[in-house]
Amino acid sequence: MPRTAPVPPPARPPGPPVPPASVGDGLRFAFGTLSVLPVRVSRWDRAAAGRGMAAAPLVGLAVGLGAATAGGALHALGAAPLLSAVGAVAVPAAATRGLHLDGLADTADGLGSGKPAEEALRIMKRSDIGPFGVVVLVLVLLAQTAALAAAYGHGWVYGGTAAALAAVTGRTAMTLACRPRVAAARPEGLGAAVAGAVPAGTAFGAAALVVVLAAAAGQPFGGLTALRAAMAAVFGLACAEALLRHCGRRFGGVTGDVFGALCETAVTAAALVLALR
Repeated sequence: MPRTAPVPPPARPPGPPVPPASVGDGLRFAFGTLSVLPVRVSRWDRAAAGRGMAAAPLVGLAVGLGAATAGGALHALGAAPLLSAVGAVAVPAAATRGLHLDGLADTADGLGSGKPAEEALRIMKRSDIGPFGVVVLVLVLLAQTAALAAAYGHGWVYGGTAAALAAVTGRTAMTLACRPRVAAARPEGLGAAVAGAVPAGTAFGAAALVVVLAAAAGQPFGGLTALRAAMAAVFGLACAEALLRHCGRRFGGVTGDVFGALCETAVTAAALVLALR
């Protein structure tokens, strides 16, 4: 008796289309994920992630203004530039519960281990911090504090501007890292949720806008400050891009820890250039 072909199961009716993410969805994703503000993330999908990470520079602006306010308040109370800088560095750490700094330390441990990608990723996922992470964390915090102290030495307005610009540059590096062709190192976690979620035009457009706005922020200080501010943003993003490419080669893509490392790298590099006024 001839064998009959199996009858395929009936096709499942397509589900309702996923609605596009609104601006509000993106802002809630950005502030709820990248800060400690009590914002409830109502959507955790690719559409909301794309909108949210495109808005990451706005989170940087909010954090940077908080840092500038803290430094300015200490300056008004008679604090030396070094103490004002400590306040400006402390606010972003508190505003993220140290999440980006923790990512920096974990990434340093993974890179410094010299292990293959899978084992390095396991090292990064541990709750403790190894010697590479401690050394990098201390050096970065010292560099940020020293740079902003130099900036506050030129007055509280310039110091606050430097703190805000550095914070915006750091979050813009995150936006750039979410462009297409940047893979996730793990199938889960923040890296997998946001990798490739921001269109290339949006990511590079945000970076260009931040550079232009940095130049505009430096214009009132006269001289070459506008150029220096623009170069600070470019240098910060370039340093983060170099780290992104290195992590892509070592880990096979990005993770949430790598995003934190990119942010702190760009913040530090931008602050160092701004300190050279």
